[in-house]
Amino acid sequence: MSLHKTLLVTGGAGFIGSNFVLAAVAAGQTVINLDALTYAGNLGNLASIASNPRHIFVHGDINDGELVAKLLAEYRPSAVVHFAAESHVDRSIAGPEAFLKTNIDGTFTMLRCARAFYESLAGEEKELFRFLHVSTDEVYGTLTPEDPAFHERTPYAPNSPYAASKASSDMLVRAWVHTYKLPALITNCSNNYGPFQFPEKLIPLMILNALAGKPLPVYGDGQQIRDWLFVADHCSAIATVLENGRLGETYNVGGGNQRANLMVVHTVCALLDELRPDSPFVPHSKLITYVQDRPGHDRRYAIDARKIEGELGWHAAESFETGMRKTVQWYLDNPEWLKDVTSGAYQQWVNKNYADRSSAAFTDFAVAAVEAGTK
Repeated sequence: MSLHKTLLVTGGAGFIGSNFVLAAVAAGQTVINLDALTYAGNLGNLASIASNPRHIFVHGDINDGELVAKLLAEYRPSAVVHFAAESHVDRSIAGPEAFLKTNIDGTFTMLRCARAFYESLAGEEKELFRFLHVSTDEVYGTLTPEDPAFHERTPYAPNSPYAASKASSDMLVRAWVHTYKLPALITNCSNNYGPFQFPEKLIPLMILNALAGKPLPVYGDGQQIRDWLFVADHCSAIATVLENGRLGETYNVGGGNQRANLMVVHTVCALLDELRPDSPFVPHSKLITYVQDRPGHDRRYAIDARKIEGELGWHAAESFETGMRKTVQWYLDNPEWLKDVTSGAYQQWVNKNYADRSSAAFTDFAVAAVEAGTK
């Protein structure tokens, strides 16, 4: 049983956040879920706990310091789990301002409020309090095929506005640990996949397009390598770090599944061929279409997870094969969820926020040049 009975979770209606919230509530924890509900935040992800008194949803912005402070004072959580972030590389290239505001300014606001709350605590409450910042392997830059995997001492070398904004937020957390003694931890994860992932990302976009007989866009030669992590495994790692991680430490979380993007797309196609043999688009691999590579596209990411495995005893439960099968099956079993999240809200959001952009990645949702390296 967790020592942390009450959690303040930011971004808990997003992909990873909602999976974490569902698991936490199922484990008996109370979650105050703060989410701004931008296009990728979806309360439908949390429909199964909509009436559960242990899930308290608050619609709000992490940049609203007054609101954050109020929630901390009212609910007195023993931990803050900070997921909220803009996370799509292509959008960060076309419009970096939102990434700086949310990922840097928003993290600063959360740290400022968490510090004030922490300093108001005493005794056991103060000893128990934790701030866990969820980050990405993209802060480390790119690897060649011969390079060793990213480890916790790998120097930061972000190559996209998204990665730079996350690197900046990591550095803020580190500074609050060392300067203000905030009891914080950082996790840097590899590419997540699984249920509730918004279909601007590689795997769900491939599933959605393949089912509709639309092109499956692959950047460049498709040989960009990522380390794939099933989202439930990531959530279990976060829970493990929250309970047992050493204060001030960073823990890298990876699935140990390095795969080229093109191989991932072929895996999706093969699973759809098997699970939907009556589809008029079998073999789905004939829909694969190569598109111009993204500017500055990182070639390879890989995580060395030996620290979290050795120190905390965490190990990924899913292989790439079992996780992919579960993922494809989930999307096939949840057509209403897919219909809801692709009903036009995304395109309306893009048109509003990128009206002055010319990037082809934002002109047609169905054939968007896919994100191959975000979480």
